Amino acid sequence: MNTTARPRASATAYRWVRQFHLWIGAWGAIAAILYGFSGLVMNHRFGDGAWPQGDSHETGRASLSVPNEARASAEALSIWLRASEGLDAQVIRKPPPDAKGPPKWTLSGGTARESWSLEYKPGEDNAELKRSRHTLLAAINRLHKAVGGGGAWIVLADSFAVGMILLGLSGVWMWGRGRTWKQMLLSVFAASVVVLAGVLVPNLL
Repeated sequence: MNTTARPRASATAYRWVRQFHLWIGAWGAIAAILYGFSGLVMNHRFGDGAWPQGDSHETGRASLSVPNEARASAEALSIWLRASEGLDAQVIRKPPPDAKGPPKWTLSGGTARESWSLEYKPGEDNAELKRSRHTLLAAINRLHKAVGGGGAWIVLADSFAVGMILLGLSGVWMWGRGRTWKQMLLSVFAASVVVLAGVLVPNLL
């Protein structure tokens, strides 16, 4: 039996995982900075010492006359809005069937810097269109929440999210290589798991 085959295979696997880890890290490095910064900012948006979140201001309002064919459903309203105003709704909000009060449809879209929203109460003749502009910081926060980036941004952000998962898995694999279970349980990795569980579990129950 060749006793050197197993160490060589292990060393080869380590080199491949290490390269994989480095390339994934390079792909998501800028995104990690962006998401880390915006996440830190949004995490401190409440309280007396809240951090600046960026500003948004209204740039215009308009009343649109809604034709009969666009009043049938929120989806029909969205199709009409795209055809008549060139506005593609990225989000359509409708009240649940058991909601109290008069129903209202809200359609919204735009980019991270320039956004719009349309409010319409079924049965009325007009809908109100509001346009807003957001500062750079507010726009970054909107992108963090997957608002205003469009389909391309969602795909890109998904790739960063998957990359972060793979980065974590490969990092744990490389860090644990050559360590015993006892060493793993008496390490900073185990401490981070215990602290994370202590914070998350009470808030998830």
